[in-house]
Amino acid sequence: MKSLLGSIFCCMFFMNSASAQAVEMADVMRSNGKIYVVVAVIAVIFIGLAIYLFGIDQRVKKLEE
Repeated sequence: MKSLLGSIFCCMFFMNSASAQAVEMADVMRSNGKIYVVVAVIAVIFIGLAIYLFGIDQRVKKLEE
């Protein structure tokens, strides 16, 4: 029981410190203007995936007919 509580405490501590670093990194990227590049790359990836899946859906519909 003690080891379980200890491991839960350690996980909570490390998660808290990791989230603080992530916010600091986001602030630095936002101040440099690089966050917009990251958002643009993620948007392009999602749009590409959507187009690819739409194309596959159209091909499957043709095969079903």
